[in-house]
Amino acid sequence: MDTLWCLKHVVLMIMLLGMLSFVRITQGIRFEIDREECVSHNVECEGDTLHCSFVVVKADNPWHYSDEEHINPILDQIAKLEEALYDIHFQQHWFDAQTERQSIVNKTMSRRAIYKAMLGSFFLITASFLQIHLLKRLFDRKQGLSRV
Repeated sequence: MDTLWCLKHVVLMIMLLGMLSFVRITQGIRFEIDREECVSHNVECEGDTLHCSFVVVKADNPWHYSDEEHINPILDQIAKLEEALYDIHFQQHWFDAQTERQSIVNKTMSRRAIYKAMLGSFFLITASFLQIHLLKRLFDRKQGLSRV
């Protein structure tokens, strides 16, 4: 009876895994074995890979954890890692904001430099035309005085 039960479940598991292999997605299956037995089966398929792992846990209560002295240090480490991760995210956000601010400042400085250069060129051109006009007037006067 036990051998028949074992064989029936092994065949059912193999058929279920075979059907899932055709779908080509990853699935997780939880088998709960409530008896001591040996599960073994030889799978010979070319090109396919079958990964199985078994974890055996014996507990009176399914939610029973090991001693708190083993879990508390792990929980403390998890809390420290969560805090460090939060700090890293905060710094990354701050650096991104600072980079954005610097980009805006650079664009504004570039515009200011261009406007300043254009304004300087305008005044230089205006001063050149003014000098040409004044020199023309000066030479026209000298020519007018030398003719008399």
